[in-house]
Amino acid sequence: MKTSYPLKKIKVVLLEGVHERAAHLLREAGFQVETHAVAYQGQDLIDVAGDAHLIGLRSKTHLREDFFKAAKHLWGVGCFCIGTNQVDLDAAAAHGVPVFNAPFQNTRSVAELVISEIVALHRRLFDRSAGMHAGQWMKSALGAHEIRGRTLGIIGYGRIGSQVSVLAEAMGMQVLYHDIVDVLPMGNAQEAKSLDDLLERSDVVTLHVPATAATSNMLGDQEIACMKHGAYLINNARGHVVDLIALKHALISGHLAGAAVDVFPREPASNDEPFESPLQGLDNVILTPHIGGSTIEAQQNIAESAATRLIRLMNNGATASAVNVPAVQLPRLHANHHRIIHFHRNVPGVLSKLHTGIAELGINIAAEYLQSNPNYSYLILDIAGSDREDELRDQLLSYDETIRLRILW
Repeated sequence: MKTSYPLKKIKVVLLEGVHERAAHLLREAGFQVETHAVAYQGQDLIDVAGDAHLIGLRSKTHLREDFFKAAKHLWGVGCFCIGTNQVDLDAAAAHGVPVFNAPFQNTRSVAELVISEIVALHRRLFDRSAGMHAGQWMKSALGAHEIRGRTLGIIGYGRIGSQVSVLAEAMGMQVLYHDIVDVLPMGNAQEAKSLDDLLERSDVVTLHVPATAATSNMLGDQEIACMKHGAYLINNARGHVVDLIALKHALISGHLAGAAVDVFPREPASNDEPFESPLQGLDNVILTPHIGGSTIEAQQNIAESAATRLIRLMNNGATASAVNVPAVQLPRLHANHHRIIHFHRNVPGVLSKLHTGIAELGINIAAEYLQSNPNYSYLILDIAGSDREDELRDQLLSYDETIRLRILW
């Protein structure tokens, strides 16, 4: 029976300076790894990674239908970050390509940045530091406040939002949160009655929501007007969540005392490109270049998590934690069994046809695990040894419903 490529022929392309730990783990697994420090788009991306079996990226490389159509050998995508909106997940699934991310590994780093920004804004640290560098000694309590006793409003109480909640409460803040799903509060945090209720009661508002149609400009003129006079706004979530022009007006008018922004609607593709924002030049705004998760610890943890998921995909066919295809994981039960990965359209009769064909070939099924979503089914099939396995392979490839077939071992 024909098996998959030898490990040393499996090509992995890592883009955007993914932490070196990922390359180390993938090479240790026996794969051929190629690393690039920059993002690629369009034909340049196809030229660099079009023949890859696995591709790893961060947030700047965009994978669209044209890439998946060209990348005939691609078996998996690793997003070495939290978000996956840089990848067309539907197109990836349509081509039988699982997409993985690392949703937990930079949680602490982002949460710590939020807390540090809250303190910096309340103590006017950047003003004081800039003055000192300019030779100005401005020792004064004017405009400086403790954060103890202040109310923090968290919009999006998921992994990061709840971690911010724990840290803020430990520093003496009262915590309100708002989420579109029911979530268990951490510590003494209280759920706000509504988004407007949270905005009206919070001294600081921090956002931790994904990029969706519902969250685009979710804080605009009307919502910002609901905030307390003299409140602070922090956005370390997604660039399109806050209307920056509305935020600028609120800051200039004095309605808001300050803001910290780490993400932007338009961000430079590399460190060599200039940055522009309507918030530039405002001395009560902290601007950072999308560094919420950019700590050595977070990037190493992300590298380990995403690389491990890609290795499990190639070695065992596991799609557990994939964001766009059914999640399947089946341990290897016998060294002499062959494993087949069959990714197909979820329509009636495929499994019945497959079982009938296997029985007619006299092949015994040792183990199988199938999971489906409304559009696709992912099957891991372990079969006992037989001299008709190549016929089975050809049979599965002949099915109209087959999207991808891989002989794993």
